[in-house]
Formats: sequence, C-alpha cells, structure tokens
Amino acid sequence: MENWQEFTEETIAALLEDGSDPDAMYTIEHHFYDQDFNKLEKLAVELFKLGYEVTDAEEVEFEDGGSAWVFDAIREQSLEAASITADAIKLEALAKKHQVEYDGWGTYFEGDEDEEWDEDDEE
Repeated sequence: MENWQEFTEETIAALLEDGSDPDAMYTIEHHFYDQDFNKLEKLAVELFKLGYEVTDAEEVEFEDGGSAWVFDAIREQSLEAASITADAIKLEALAKKHQVEYDGWGTYFEGDEDEEWDEDDEE
C-alpha cells in the first residue's frame, strides 16, 4: 500500500512550487488496471455510481510483452490534500475489493494559459 498522504502532499507541493494556481479546480485522475476486462468493468460501474467520470477502458502493452486493460476515474476538485488522500485510500480499497490494481492518481498543471508545462516536470 502506497503512503497516499505523503504522495499527495509531495505532488501538491511540487505543483505549487512550479507555479500552478492554488485556487484552481483540478482534474484528478485515479488510474486502474487489470488483465481481466470484466473485473475492470464492474469497478467502473461502481465508480460511476459514486459520481466519478469513468473513461473507456483501453488495452495497453507492457515492455515485457504482457498487456492489461486500463481506465481512469476522474473528478474535478480543488488541491485539498485531505480530500484527495481520502479518495485515494477509498479507491484503493474498492480496487482491492474488485481484485483490480489501483495505480494512484495524477493531475495537470493549472496556471496561466501562456505558460508552457513540460510533462517531464510532472510528478
């Protein structure tokens, strides 16, 4: 189990240090994957009922030749560490219940439209 509080605080601090708007609404994407599409689908339905926007599952191939299905559960919210951490813990438990892997959360830089964000800086 990941230390979601530490990860969340570090990610938010890095965004703010890079100049991201602390008052903006952020697209928070929670990532899930599994080799079994049916297990992912059941989890996606549950997440949708909880108010998340759920992306279509896509099949991805790994460097080792394996593959899995992946999707994101998305919610717009402020950069409030306690709320994001609580969601991560809750969603990791739901993934475990469905025997699916929870691969953490991510978001995007929010700031002046004229500024360029280098994805290599993203945590």
